[in-house]
Amino acid sequence: MSARSKARKRALDVLYASEMRSESPVAALERAVEQGEGPTNDYTSVLVHGVWENRERIDEVLRRYAEGWTLERMPAVDRNVLRLGVYEVLFVDDVPDAVAVSEAMALVRDLSTDDSPSFVNGVLGNIVRHKDALD
Repeated sequence: MSARSKARKRALDVLYASEMRSESPVAALERAVEQGEGPTNDYTSVLVHGVWENRERIDEVLRRYAEGWTLERMPAVDRNVLRLGVYEVLFVDDVPDAVAVSEAMALVRDLSTDDSPSFVNGVLGNIVRHKDALD
């Protein structure tokens, strides 16, 4: 597993846990760092901060392109993986869109339901196809 793949997994852990605790993922990340349990890869922090700082736009895009699904109805893992994927597709220039989609699918393949990879692929693929209209 590459360093960035591990960073994405750790970022997902932080986003998911903070959502379950109804706290800011940035606060959760900072607490983990203070307690010596923080991520060793800076990209984890980039992802957590990026998703948090752009959460309104990310969720707006997800609401628009997750046809037939509300954010609240999605499994929490899928919702947070999609947030990571949308952040990388829209806001991270050095990650190709295909890599962002592939990495998101790998996360849900390992951590979510059997239907999650096709769902995540469909939503992110739809967003990638319409990316120029979103910028």
